[in-house]
Amino acid sequence: MFTGLGGFLFIVIGFILLISIRQVNQNERGVKLTMGKYSGIIEPGWRIVLPIFQSMKKVDIRVKALDVPDQESLTKDNIPIRINAVIYFKVIDPAKAILAVENFLYATSQLAQTTMRNAVGEVTLDHLLEKKEEISARIQEIVDKMTDEWGIDVQNVELKDIMLPESLKRVIARVAEAEREKRAVIVASEGEVASAQNMAQAAQVLNAAPGALHLRTLASINDISESPSNTTIWMVPIEVLRAVESFQQFMSSKVGK
Repeated sequence: MFTGLGGFLFIVIGFILLISIRQVNQNERGVKLTMGKYSGIIEPGWRIVLPIFQSMKKVDIRVKALDVPDQESLTKDNIPIRINAVIYFKVIDPAKAILAVENFLYATSQLAQTTMRNAVGEVTLDHLLEKKEEISARIQEIVDKMTDEWGIDVQNVELKDIMLPESLKRVIARVAEAEREKRAVIVASEGEVASAQNMAQAAQVLNAAPGALHLRTLASINDISESPSNTTIWMVPIEVLRAVESFQQFMSSKVGK
């Protein structure tokens, strides 16, 4: 057994080692400072960090979802809107995240807000509504580039909501209604054109085949007779009509002479 000074030193050393143990979880990395200077990255597990001489700051390296609060901005065509987004990023260099910026979460949020307002101001409202993915990719590119020196990798930016003034919503609704009416008129006119073309082709076919028009007339009469009505139908052979037409042409030629 240890006695006297040796036992005391053993107890002191054991106590120092006990209070020097630090646990770093699997999803974390530790940034170790020795006498105020950066001395390395601490991997997951139980590690010894000597008090007074050394210190450690833990950094979560999991992907984080940062909600960018509502921002008021003007589009390129001077329309006021409110817009918000969410940014997905992760720390890839814990040392830079601790040493290069005071609070990387706050700094990333502020940078995203400024970038989002600037990106919205560079496009018109129509372009913003139609190309949300393009604007999101642009914001991601800018934020990712500027946070490289902080050891942060921006993986995705999603624009969640684009809030418009109520008066503008009513205008957009009227425009959409007018567009639908325009399409309906175009479709109806295209149907009438196709119907006229089919009728012209049918007339040519009936006129080319002897007796075809007479048969079509009989079929129409049969269809009409099936419905209960007071319609009176007089059937005149087509040959009579041709004879009348020939007689009119003959009389016209006589009068001309």
